[in-house]
Amino acid sequence: MAAYGRPTLRDLFDDSPTPHIAHPPRTHHREFYVATDGSFRARGGGLGVVIETRDGERVARLSLPDDPPDNNVAEYRALHLGLDVLAARTPPETRVGVLVDHDALAANANRTVLAARSDWRTHPVSVPADSRHHWRGIRARLREFGECRVARVPSARNPAHPLANAPDQYGHVNSEADRCVLPTPNLDRPDEVPPPSRADRPASD
Repeated sequence: MAAYGRPTLRDLFDDSPTPHIAHPPRTHHREFYVATDGSFRARGGGLGVVIETRDGERVARLSLPDDPPDNNVAEYRALHLGLDVLAARTPPETRVGVLVDHDALAANANRTVLAARSDWRTHPVSVPADSRHHWRGIRARLREFGECRVARVPSARNPAHPLANAPDQYGHVNSEADRCVLPTPNLDRPDEVPPPSRADRPASD
């Protein structure tokens, strides 16, 4: 379970806005959560990833040095890495929640997920040129999951932030044993009631 006093990724996701989504998703339908962050500095940056189950069980952590050309590329690289690791450790059609601290990246990802549904029209996606290759990988991964929404969390609350900003101090997390933890069954799903803002809407998430 999550360390005492530290919110789980699900808790953070529940409390964070989802850019380009009018209402927060029904997060009790998510089995896994991933937080990612990328850092850029003249002396070198890093990539951070944290993955947990719905119950707060840790699946993986990564803290890798990187040398991106700018902060945008760092953020896209981190999300690409996080989604790759998540996909390798979860069953097909997994429902996931994603946490990043980059507004444009969160909005682009949510637009991509919604655009895959024929009944949604979204604004065009604008991706930094140097991130286009990672964006293709991100887009492919997003389409593989059963459901996915991306929330924007402040950097100070992003658990991946310290991993990305100090890979020299957190490199030990990369040697943690691989874990393929499954969340406990969500038995109360049929009885769940949507919040008032969604009560008169058909369930679509």
